[in-house]
Amino acid sequence: MKIVVLVKSVPDTESKIKIAADGVSIDPAGVKFVMNPYDEFAVEEGLRIKERLKDDTTVVAVSMGPERGVEVLRTALAMGADDAIHVSDPAFEGGDAQANARVLAAVIKPLAADLILGGKQAIDFDAAQTCPAIAEYLEIPQALIVTELKLSDDKKTATARRRVEGGDELVELSLPALVTCEKGLNEPRYASLPGIMKAKKKEIKKVGLADSGLTAEQVGAAGSKSKVVKFHNLPERPAVKMIPGDAATQAKELVRLLREEAKVL
Repeated sequence: MKIVVLVKSVPDTESKIKIAADGVSIDPAGVKFVMNPYDEFAVEEGLRIKERLKDDTTVVAVSMGPERGVEVLRTALAMGADDAIHVSDPAFEGGDAQANARVLAAVIKPLAADLILGGKQAIDFDAAQTCPAIAEYLEIPQALIVTELKLSDDKKTATARRRVEGGDELVELSLPALVTCEKGLNEPRYASLPGIMKAKKKEIKKVGLADSGLTAEQVGAAGSKSKVVKFHNLPERPAVKMIPGDAATQAKELVRLLREEAKVL
């Protein structure tokens, strides 16, 4: 069985984000990049399936983006992934979710994966579009926001419990299929020291435009259906206003402020 796990390099949530001079990207200077947290659940699930099956199952980590994507691939390898592919080419720059999905689908298709796992969304753009679009390009079933995944004994189908508004939905998928992983599916492991040392020596396959079988018009900004027009900083919060006096006085003044200044009453 072959399992492909999609991983993405994203800014750490504790990093201070600044808008770059071009106004449509972030300034990477001083920003710590890490594996997208939801992708960690995907890697862990792939490894757990491999451990349960105890056969010749392989887990291949795939990441698309600039050179820093190599680091998240090495993290996946250190956790236990068997192989890694870095999808990177200047032609891919500026692509939206649809264009990126087209590239990833083209790269994944020759791998003949039985199962594709990814995070439910990336914490940078929070679009949650790339993985579903990959499934559409590959014309395979998909289950999103999954909190439990079970394979049949013959490895031809999978049962997924997915989170929906107000409850859970149980769906059965024929394989190959794509699944996006939600918090609660598992508890991602830490990479062991031997795993980290081995990951440093493993070869990471590079895939560019020429390897994808696509044209320059199908990828990057040229192949996108949307584009970022401008990034804006959040407006600064006004200073906190302290209301003096006893409880009755404070309550009266608070009502006045809400009515006359905030105009919410």
